[in-house]
Amino acid sequence: MIEKYLIGTYTRRVSKGVYQIELDTDAQKLQNLQLVGEAIDPTYVAESNQKRIYAITKVKDAAGNVTGGFKEWDGSSDQFPLADIAAIHDQETSPAYIAVDETRHLVFTANYHAGTICTYKIGDDGAINRADRIMDKGTLGFRKEQQDGPHPHYINLTPDNRVVAVDLGVDKVFIYDLSTDGKLTPVSELQMEDGYGPRHIAFDEKKGVAYLVGELSSNIAVLDYDEKQGKLSLRNIMSTIPDDWTEHNGAAAIRVTKDGKFVYVSNRGHNSLAVFSSDEKGNLKLVQRISTEGDFPRDFNLSDDESFVICVNQNSDNGTLYTRDAQTGKLTMVQKDVHVPEGVSVLRRK
Repeated sequence: MIEKYLIGTYTRRVSKGVYQIELDTDAQKLQNLQLVGEAIDPTYVAESNQKRIYAITKVKDAAGNVTGGFKEWDGSSDQFPLADIAAIHDQETSPAYIAVDETRHLVFTANYHAGTICTYKIGDDGAINRADRIMDKGTLGFRKEQQDGPHPHYINLTPDNRVVAVDLGVDKVFIYDLSTDGKLTPVSELQMEDGYGPRHIAFDEKKGVAYLVGELSSNIAVLDYDEKQGKLSLRNIMSTIPDDWTEHNGAAAIRVTKDGKFVYVSNRGHNSLAVFSSDEKGNLKLVQRISTEGDFPRDFNLSDDESFVICVNQNSDNGTLYTRDAQTGKLTMVQKDVHVPEGVSVLRRK
């Protein structure tokens, strides 16, 4: 079986934009890397059920200044490159994350540098128009160089269709109610410990928990989520790296298996994937740390049946493929050194 994945990238050295790569599950190999849309630093992408691809990009004006924007491609065709159907130039700087709300026909962005989160309404033609914009609030963080103000790094839906925004700069996680027209209303805030540096979050609806990755602390936290109140509370924290690791590391992406039994986190610096088992209450136990066979793994993803894990290493321009044991959660590397230029994010195509 052939599965297709979109790869978001930086374009600082060799990449040209958004790529697509195939996973041949029978042959256990990644193959056929293709450029599907040119853009400047399209680090994260999202795809709607209408096969439209929304990609972060940078826009240069006549004076050469670079600001943030988006591109949309009609991804319904297998012809390459994908047709550029629309563009919007809307933000001070390029966002750090983008997601789609299919029910309310919205796009969300978290803008790390501007300190803002935004919502956009999707029109019938796929074009988007801004619906709301909020600047995160909080005191300056413990690590002054990276926490000199609000730095939202992630935004997406909670299991009960609220919005969660994760802010590295102020060590907070925000929950919002969301109207059908894209207006955000604050519900709750969770203040993490100084220097935690929240980056990404993943929920397990059945267990009523969320797992929060701390980039600056290289930690993963188990949070209890009260859907009735729309409130998160801290249960405990674990490290994603060995106790004796003294060099730089930044924890990055997180994935939870469909059965909720395993949680995976990428480590940039230690250059590993950390594997945790999750018991019936959501408590974590370290199972494995395995090399990503490259440098700076920002993101990875599970295959459709979760038998494989695909990881991309930004600095070494390569992808790595693993098989996954569904009983133990452990990974086995089956392919490495697959050319993927400046890979940042891995999105399984619809």
